[in-house]
Amino acid sequence: MINSDIPMEEVVEKRTMFASKLPRVGASIFSKMSSLANRLGAINLSQGFPDFPSDQKLIDLVNKYMLEGKNQYAPMTGLPSLLEKIALKMNKSYQSDLYGQKNITITSGATQAIYTCIAATINPGDEVIIFTPAYDCYAPAIELHGGKVIEVPLYPPDYKIDWDHVKGCLNPKTKMIIINTPHNPSGTVLEEVDFERLTELVRDTNILVLSDEVYEHIVFDEHSHKSIVGYPELFERSFATFSFGKTFHNTGWKMGYCVAPEWLTNEFRKIHQYLVFSCNAPIQYALSDYISDQSTYGQVSEMYEQKRDLFLNALEGSKFEYIPSKGTYFQLLDYSNISDEADTEFAVKLTEEKGIASIPTSVFYAGEVSPKVLRFCFAKKEETLLQAADILRTIGR
Repeated sequence: MINSDIPMEEVVEKRTMFASKLPRVGASIFSKMSSLANRLGAINLSQGFPDFPSDQKLIDLVNKYMLEGKNQYAPMTGLPSLLEKIALKMNKSYQSDLYGQKNITITSGATQAIYTCIAATINPGDEVIIFTPAYDCYAPAIELHGGKVIEVPLYPPDYKIDWDHVKGCLNPKTKMIIINTPHNPSGTVLEEVDFERLTELVRDTNILVLSDEVYEHIVFDEHSHKSIVGYPELFERSFATFSFGKTFHNTGWKMGYCVAPEWLTNEFRKIHQYLVFSCNAPIQYALSDYISDQSTYGQVSEMYEQKRDLFLNALEGSKFEYIPSKGTYFQLLDYSNISDEADTEFAVKLTEEKGIASIPTSVFYAGEVSPKVLRFCFAKKEETLLQAADILRTIGR
């Protein structure tokens, strides 16, 4: 509320003096499309969250520890038992040699982990390479700390990284390369050759790597998730971020973690302690018990693969074109056979006229691009997916 005793011209002058650090940033496309879907009662396949519940066993564990009084601050780095359980899990999965207390920090979601990695390492003038289409939290965090975003675009239909292009972008100002596998929004995964090329490029440099691996347990068909923690030479200069929310269908809990070599973990924690200090205690106790059973995360890929297949089989006969997602819970659909409209316009039109919300992929790029591709989230109940596919089959007919 404006103090009525201050002349309006002085208020205007003070506002004029204020310089935003992110002047071009407004509400995210995810918020906009979800808001539009909610207002119109449309099926929301835009924002990436499940419409089905978490395992009741996990919810009961959280409730148990709340009732037992585990409601005060957890240690800044994370509950020791949870840190060690994560280390054991990752060492088994990726043949790594992690120690919970030295290499892992619990965070308030993966986005906070990503922001903290950037805040701890990026200084004014540093250049950071990101591969677009990219998750929308990368660039703002880089810019907030005075860094410069260097965009390496990936194009449909395969969204493969051109490592020769990346090599041409490297210079003494290059501080970090951010990778994301499985990749949001394209649903692609990095293969062995990608990690080999990345290793070659950063060898004998001071370049850091930030690996966003929040969909590590959502990989399909013959593909397997390859984590940067499983490549010792690369890992020695890398951060990797993960998400309990994506794995266990509770994105609203905002629980994740960061894995890094000890020297980078120390730098990460210097910033982490002043951002959130510590994270939800009863949920950490519950997760420590819950992930002791490998089946809690080991069967997630199979469940989402069934949802992907259900959705795509139900789309048979539509005018959309697609390559089945290899990972994440997103599927891209190409509408080139239906309309020449920009994807931002077509996405709004689908929501308003057909009652189904998606995300236009052009918003994941920094530059001007115009792919005729929309992203749909299939982390939904069967009836939701079938209802959505029924609508999509009619479009363009």
